[in-house]
Amino acid sequence: MPARVVDASLLGALLFGEPRAEEAFSLLQGADLYAPTLLDYELTSIARKKVLRYPEQRAELCKALRVGLAFNLQRVEVDHEAVLRLALETGLTSYDASYLSLARSLGVSLCTFDEQLRAAL
Repeated sequence: MPARVVDASLLGALLFGEPRAEEAFSLLQGADLYAPTLLDYELTSIARKKVLRYPEQRAELCKALRVGLAFNLQRVEVDHEAVLRLALETGLTSYDASYLSLARSLGVSLCTFDEQLRAAL
């Protein structure tokens, strides 16, 4: 089974039913998934923004967040000094650099819908 690092842009699209949800599903299907522990905070941030924008969907969005927090993937602590170096080298935020750093340290591909992160690959 292939291993992949997944970021919040891609998993968020799947969980919150965004237009690229089917594409996200196909990228993740059948893979062993990894993410930095940061992922849960980012999913919570996405849920917050969506609840503020669509307050009438609060219950559904909270349910989607719970699914994301229980999603079957390996959450991994990253080497923060390596993340800092990578963020400075690439111009990425430390958050985005965490995903890239993890993918590099594991020697696996990174699944993302974030264009700036994809460009840094």
